[in-house]
Amino acid sequence: MKKIILPAIIITSTLFLSSCLLSSVVSTVIVTSNDRRTAGEILDDNSISFSLLAGNTEEEDKKTKDAHLNYMVYDAEVLVTGEVPNEGIRNYVVTQIPLKDFKISRVIDELRIAPNSGILSRAKDSTITAQIEVLFLNQDVFNPIHVKVMTENRSVYLMGKVTLREANKAAKVASKANGVQRVVKLFHYLKTRPAVEIQREKEKKLQAEKEARVAKKLEILEAKKAELRRQIRALDSKSGTNFSPE
Repeated sequence: MKKIILPAIIITSTLFLSSCLLSSVVSTVIVTSNDRRTAGEILDDNSISFSLLAGNTEEEDKKTKDAHLNYMVYDAEVLVTGEVPNEGIRNYVVTQIPLKDFKISRVIDELRIAPNSGILSRAKDSTITAQIEVLFLNQDVFNPIHVKVMTENRSVYLMGKVTLREANKAAKVASKANGVQRVVKLFHYLKTRPAVEIQREKEKKLQAEKEARVAKKLEILEAKKAELRRQIRALDSKSGTNFSPE
């Protein structure tokens, strides 16, 4: 019995892991196909994020034990926010970040010299970020995938590759979230939207129009069928003959 159970467990586990892997790959492909970064740039950003969150050296732990640090990475640029006890630690953190990963091109320092924020303050920041992400879904100027959001001490930071119109819209929408004190735009600006996006939207519009035409034809057809059935019933009642199909 044990000989049978063990292979079964292994097969089940393998299938489960394969399913999870496939789901992850599909999600990544969907996001990558809509992201304005290349697949390589996305991979680099993920690698940088991992490097920043990986274990610190003993010296780093000692130096930053009284600091609260958050990172957001986009296109090899690192935004660092949070609180540090003094200017010396601030300079240390900003200096150490590029050493974490050679792919880092720029460090954006938004650290504050202040006591660490409390749980309530961080919860409010998370709520603001969630509000903004929902608000981004209710507009049609830009794709929410193109804008990354971080909130620290009620300051909202926005990163991404966008046009000026998209940037202004994103900042305006973000400013409407409850509790926001300021919005900081850290975008890479595009002169125009990528041609592939415009073409994709045209294709989606044409497909939607085609589906609408088909739906309209089906609606008309159903109406004609209903009218024909009504006329048959009327003939049945007048002549006493059953014309309805069996």
